[in-house]
Amino acid sequence: MLYWLSSFSEGGDLFNLFRYITFRAGAAFFTALIFGFIFGSPLISYLRKVQKTGQPIRDDGPEGHLLKAGTPTMGGILILSALFISTLLWARLDNGYVWIVLLVTAGYAAIGFADDYAKVSKNNTKGVSGRIRMGLGLALAFIASAWAMWLHPADLSGQLAMPVFKDALLNLGLLFVPFGMIVIVGAANAVNLTDGLDGLAIMPVMIAAGTLGVIAYTVGRVDFTEYLGVHQVPGTGEILIFVAALIGGGLGFLWYNAPPAAVFMGDTGSLALGGSLGAIAVVTKHEIVLAIVGGLFVVEALSVIIQVLYFKRTGKRVFLMAPIHHHFEKKGWGEAQIVIRFWIIALVLGLIGLATLKLR
Repeated sequence: MLYWLSSFSEGGDLFNLFRYITFRAGAAFFTALIFGFIFGSPLISYLRKVQKTGQPIRDDGPEGHLLKAGTPTMGGILILSALFISTLLWARLDNGYVWIVLLVTAGYAAIGFADDYAKVSKNNTKGVSGRIRMGLGLALAFIASAWAMWLHPADLSGQLAMPVFKDALLNLGLLFVPFGMIVIVGAANAVNLTDGLDGLAIMPVMIAAGTLGVIAYTVGRVDFTEYLGVHQVPGTGEILIFVAALIGGGLGFLWYNAPPAAVFMGDTGSLALGGSLGAIAVVTKHEIVLAIVGGLFVVEALSVIIQVLYFKRTGKRVFLMAPIHHHFEKKGWGEAQIVIRFWIIALVLGLIGLATLKLR
């Protein structure tokens, strides 16, 4: 919105700053961060008041989780409010890629909110039907993937870019749409599964988003793409502003979500943030790199898939409990120990993802 102020610039003045993505990204970060600090406490107080019993806790989970009974959920509202306000304020609103990511984030937030509301209102861990959630998620992912394919340059539309290999493209044609749907839906649900301990999901989300933000800015600039030998997707640089707002809002939320958490993110936040990561990967043509950057989320999701399939086949379990962070809890690891070690893994994977830009 504030980008229009650059039209008053004659060069070298204050208004000229609004032309720069990096300046607006920094402003988006601080806007979202300050928003989180200001409205965090009032929101948590309101959630405590209306939810009364807080998020329902599974009886079959780790015993330590029963101590968290009464903690309100839907804290993702804080992140998303800061994210949307900051992005709409500082990003160019004539950029289609920004709207794709906002659409996916808002849509999955609505699905997550409905699920959280159902759980809290019924005071049990069963929310919206899995089939309904999946159906709505796939519909949103279809719109986003088809829209991205339409916006991509002609030489990249329907193509799958391969990391590391220079100029390597795999022509998926119309199959790019279902592929993009899998990426977005998979990312949303993987982050949702990871959100099981205080602070566990939000930091890896911010690390992954930061990595993808750098990639988005890079592939949107012709000088950087020519130097690095990666495919240019003009216009994706504006996504850096969305990412900066996400990180600012995420840090504001982490202030209250740090152990012991005063509020949980809930499906409202985890589905929305996961979906946004998938959407950014699709529009920047870095879907495969997302599997590296978000490797922690991939492992969490795989642990559930393996557990379910193996149990149905043999009646036995591979892990003491899935997702895998609960397995380590059952083995005696402390919650803070698990969270910090998972953060370290996420950071290493993010750096590896960034390295794919140069390794050609």
